[in-house]
Amino acid sequence: MREQRRNFIIYSGLGLGAVALPSLLFAQDSGPIKIGVLIPLTGSTSQFGATMSKAASLAAQEINAAGGVLGRKVEIVIEDDQSNPEAAVRAVRKMIDLDKVVAVCGSYASAVTSAIAPICWESKITLLTASGADSITKLPHQGYIFRTSPTVTLQGTRLGNFAVELNAKKVFFMGPQTPFAKSYIDIITGIVTKAGGTCGGLIYEDKKTTYRTEVDQALKAQPDIIVLGGYVPDTAVVLKDLYRANYSGKRMGLSFGVNQKLIDGVQKEVLEGTYSLVPSAAVSSQAYKNLIAKMHLDGLDTYSCQVYDQINLVALAIAQGKIATGVGVRDNIRSVSQVASPSQQAPIVENFPDGAKLIAAKRVINYDGASGPCEFAENGDVKGVFFRYEQIQAGKLVTIKVA
Repeated sequence: MREQRRNFIIYSGLGLGAVALPSLLFAQDSGPIKIGVLIPLTGSTSQFGATMSKAASLAAQEINAAGGVLGRKVEIVIEDDQSNPEAAVRAVRKMIDLDKVVAVCGSYASAVTSAIAPICWESKITLLTASGADSITKLPHQGYIFRTSPTVTLQGTRLGNFAVELNAKKVFFMGPQTPFAKSYIDIITGIVTKAGGTCGGLIYEDKKTTYRTEVDQALKAQPDIIVLGGYVPDTAVVLKDLYRANYSGKRMGLSFGVNQKLIDGVQKEVLEGTYSLVPSAAVSSQAYKNLIAKMHLDGLDTYSCQVYDQINLVALAIAQGKIATGVGVRDNIRSVSQVASPSQQAPIVENFPDGAKLIAAKRVINYDGASGPCEFAENGDVKGVFFRYEQIQAGKLVTIKVA
């Protein structure tokens, strides 16, 4: 009897092992679906990193509270790109090779995105980015890149048109060496010249403690408006040197250089009157209002809204395609975010739970998020964006218009 029991235990153990092996293999397939989130939590572009992280976490919580995707939980893997392309490359390699993410979301600075994009498409991993440089979607990315932020061409066009709107006759661009600096100069020059004015430009070395030489060179052109194309650290130095040089013309920049972080670190008198153009979330949409309510905020930058939307798009694409791979995400994002033809009827959804229910009911959906419509052109660029025009008045950013 004892022998029989011993044999049973051995048999059971072998039997368990025989059954357990495929079970373990299945467990790997049924484990969490990992989505990478590469964001600047430190460094010169980190002003939105904290809220981008919170927005990504909120999206994952909502997905998991709704039962996950394909019966599996979603796990987001957040890495700090340190506002540095080399650090970003190391982080992406870790997410792809070790964490086995199916997509990478969030990448912000254009230099960072340009560095990691080839790694993503060569690994067949979908990259959703909030970067603006036109060159990004001109890369041979094989459809693996989706951009939820306006391009430099669109941002530069808005800057040039706004300068003309402010009656500028002489415009000068100052910015560090980036993938988009030369494009800004060319675009603004074209617009201002067409309006009868002139435009000059200067691309400077990043991370200097003074730009007085560059400022003196810019002031020789006697500009009505100086366009600031840098991030917060160098924009702060340039503005201080302009103030010391008694420059009385207008100054304008984009939100990555002129924002609350700049206000917090520079004297009021240096910044007073500086304009800022901000790619805007869909602030009048219910999706935006619902998101800031869930995050217990009065307002939210577009980049954090974009990350929230990107996570939802990835999860819905997986649900739609019923496959959790980078290829599957790439091939199904458009089918959950835009209609195939104008005549196609599709309910608009703004979050994963609502979209997943409709997908389960075999309905076509159209995801429009807090950042705006998420419809993509053939090259991966998003269509339809808004800008918020702001001015620093008495130490605060005041909205002039949203258009």
